[in-house]
Amino acid sequence: MFGRRRTKGIFDPNDLLHTKHHRLGVWDLYVQYEPKLSWIPSSWKVEAYAEIINDLPYLWRTIRDVGRTCWHLLIVYVVLLIGSSLLPALSLWYSGQLLKIVQTAVDDRTVDKRVLFQVAGGRMTCSLIERVSRIVEHRVSSALNNRIKQYYSGHIFHAMARLDVPTYEDPVVSSQLDSVIPTNRHSIVWSTLSGLLNTGTNGLRLCTQSFVLLGVLQEQRDGHLLTLLTFSNHALSLLSPDQGLLGTGGTWAWAATTHDQDYIRMEGLKRLVTGSKHRKELVAGGLSEFLTNRYRKLVDRLGHRAGDFWTQYNERTTLGGLEFLRLIRQPLKELPQQIVFTLRAVQYPSSIPVSLASLNLMQQTSDAFALALTSLAHQAGSIAERLSGLRKLYEAENIQNKVQDGTMPFPEDAQSIRAGISIEFKDVSFQYHGSDEYALRHVSFKVEPGQLCVIVGSNGSGKSTILKLVARIYDVTEGHILVDGKDIKTLRLDDLRRAMAILFQDYTLFPLSIKDNIALGDPENADDEDKIREAARLGGAEDFIARLPDGFDTYLERPVRDLYSGLPEGTKTLFGRSVDHSNFGALVAGGGRDSAGSAGLSGGQLQRLAVSRTFMRSSVSEPKVGLLLFDEPSASLDPTAEQDLFARLRELRGNKTMVFSTHRFGNLTRHADLIMYMHDSVILETGTHEQLLKAEGDYSRLWKMQAQAFL
Repeated sequence: MFGRRRTKGIFDPNDLLHTKHHRLGVWDLYVQYEPKLSWIPSSWKVEAYAEIINDLPYLWRTIRDVGRTCWHLLIVYVVLLIGSSLLPALSLWYSGQLLKIVQTAVDDRTVDKRVLFQVAGGRMTCSLIERVSRIVEHRVSSALNNRIKQYYSGHIFHAMARLDVPTYEDPVVSSQLDSVIPTNRHSIVWSTLSGLLNTGTNGLRLCTQSFVLLGVLQEQRDGHLLTLLTFSNHALSLLSPDQGLLGTGGTWAWAATTHDQDYIRMEGLKRLVTGSKHRKELVAGGLSEFLTNRYRKLVDRLGHRAGDFWTQYNERTTLGGLEFLRLIRQPLKELPQQIVFTLRAVQYPSSIPVSLASLNLMQQTSDAFALALTSLAHQAGSIAERLSGLRKLYEAENIQNKVQDGTMPFPEDAQSIRAGISIEFKDVSFQYHGSDEYALRHVSFKVEPGQLCVIVGSNGSGKSTILKLVARIYDVTEGHILVDGKDIKTLRLDDLRRAMAILFQDYTLFPLSIKDNIALGDPENADDEDKIREAARLGGAEDFIARLPDGFDTYLERPVRDLYSGLPEGTKTLFGRSVDHSNFGALVAGGGRDSAGSAGLSGGQLQRLAVSRTFMRSSVSEPKVGLLLFDEPSASLDPTAEQDLFARLRELRGNKTMVFSTHRFGNLTRHADLIMYMHDSVILETGTHEQLLKAEGDYSRLWKMQAQAFL
């Protein structure tokens, strides 16, 4: 967990010079302080303001984009804010006039009724206008927020969709994306614009109130003294450490953790019994009483130290709020009225009724003014953070992918792809990011155009990695890959991937309908239902899809959740979907697991859908696809379905190059033009099925071992 701002460098909890340690129950809290400019109070704000200048270009860009989208709403909103900021000063002026009327009535025993009605009517009109403007302002702001969210949702979607796998897996990039995705009903852009506009109008409100307040004070006895005492109280409140452990003036970052094994074990037990993942094992093992006793012992042992971080933090903040300055703040708040009222009662006893009214007015006005000033200071302090959010939003679309695009078109001759594509690895080695082990080590081979190549080996041997490198999901660590004799890094990525169809072992099915899942195999023909059905037939999915109540419109994972709460336990279905009573107190259902499981699809059926998606591209777009890559496409299929799939694959192949990875030895390897046997990230044997059997190496041994199982 981190504080409100992020800086360069490293957060080191063990750095005693720059980090303070606090013990909160079972939690250890480490708070980092920036030594630079630490002698200046709130110096971190000074440095934050310096960042505003660098981020201003993004503000102008935002204003242009929003202006093009909904300029009329923005103008109306600004006008409403300006009008609302002027109303408090006008209301204050009317209050001052009312005090003059009361003072005249006390001194001269006369009242100008016409002026009195005008002043009273003016105050009522101000209140009415303020009320109406707030309602209109709320509606306009809601419309603005919705329009802005719609506009920038496409921006954020594109920024995320364009990232390649290694870039998306980068923790720094993930953090940047998290910072621009809206987490509530307000978008980053709207929060920034509304915050800046409110800061500006608050400044205008203070200026107009100051001007009117000075005029009112000039006509009131001891008015300046009352204001001085009131502001002294608010100045004292700023010195009081209200912000707690995480908000003091040099705090830059903080982190909290717990090393208490009893607390960690207790939380683990809570997750075990509250989730559905382990329910079968819990019931089958008869663990209920054992776990309950273990949990109760942990609770007794931890006592008051147990609790989530924020509970412990809030308790510390509350208990720590008894400092001297906090204790005397409330008496000081009452002191201004007491001093000024006493002075007036002694000096001008006849004016006590007027004094009470004027004192109350000035106290309220001074309090409101001081609070507005404090609010303005806090809003101004957040400007840098708000502008930084705009910068991150626009920079998200410029994140550089780690897999760089090539410049050469592929293929040079569109008709040549019909004969297949050649692939050559030259001394290729590869490591996944963050791993010390090589997934591939000094791998070299060549697959000629139109050949069927089968890569055989156990799980983790490197088979899938080869296919991912051919599709340039990742780039090699060492060595070179040639496609039709050209370095794969020089080819345009879109052209290269359009020329191949690939099915990964760790395939995923999208939270969309079955029809969309298959159609996205070839987006250019995504609306052709006949071709979608043909792809489903080739993938062996047509029959079970037809048995589903919604057929091709069945959702594998419903992306919109149903809302419900407190349903009777007898309610088994709602809106045609199963009701989940296990989420105590939850208001959601129908999402997440309202997918394959609820549709009754097996692992083999899901895999057939993935195969159908691959067939969609290769069968429909045959002139554009010359390379088929299949990574364990039969892992979840029974023998009959597997045999049927292989027959379809041979039918589909035609003259295309096919690379097939599997840990099974069977009918497909007998038809292979080239077999590569892999083990522990290296290729140990290559050849045809007959050649490898004659060589009597590991391939031959494993082939005979699998064949023996069926004798």
